[in-house]
Amino acid sequence: MENTLIIIPTYNEIENIESIVEAVFSIESPLDVLVVDDQSPDGTADQVLSMMEQFPERLFLESRSDKKGLGTAYVHGFKWALRRNYQYVFEMDADFSHNPQELVPMLLLLKDQADLVVGSRYVKGVNVVNWPLGRVLLSYFASFYVRLITAMPIKDATAGFVGYRRHVLEAIALDQIKFVGYAFQIELKYKAWLKKFKLIEHPIIFTNRVKGKSKMNGSIIWEALFGVLFLRIFKNRFR
Repeated sequence: MENTLIIIPTYNEIENIESIVEAVFSIESPLDVLVVDDQSPDGTADQVLSMMEQFPERLFLESRSDKKGLGTAYVHGFKWALRRNYQYVFEMDADFSHNPQELVPMLLLLKDQADLVVGSRYVKGVNVVNWPLGRVLLSYFASFYVRLITAMPIKDATAGFVGYRRHVLEAIALDQIKFVGYAFQIELKYKAWLKKFKLIEHPIIFTNRVKGKSKMNGSIIWEALFGVLFLRIFKNRFR
């Protein structure tokens, strides 16, 4: 897993951050972790700082001045990765909804078959654990809606467990990313697809967080619904 970076955005993840970092580093392959923290008042960043002594030159922290949203945290991390010449870059949640062990097969797909790999909840049925039925249906039909509007052949367009080859991030104008929530995840995949990069879905089991509080809210969902229409109407700008 040489030259691979895992970006983990955080806001009030003190209950999860130590365990998720240790779980990533338990994988018997060399990779690095960048935590992008938005001034968590619960001390998440301080916990990362204390762990950096345990994982020197492998664990990194970027503390931002305030809470600016998931999408901007990832863009910050992407730019950080590109400046340091990482060849493979992953998005991953801090709350164990994404199993770090799936990084191994996802990276193999990036190296051998794909430009962008999606850890997909829906490519083989519905693989979601401990979500309320209403949220499962909302997420599933949101992805169906995205396929219907954009014609993008991805069954889990809102997925947040995603790996990119370096040249994909270089080809996308990161400073022109419009959205911050679910729509951010759709936007990145859509722009990569419009540029003819090869996207592959890898089946995962998504497990709802056990510790900490979800950051999901109604504004993020509405952003996704209207954001998809914006992306489709103005798609020629993204080619």
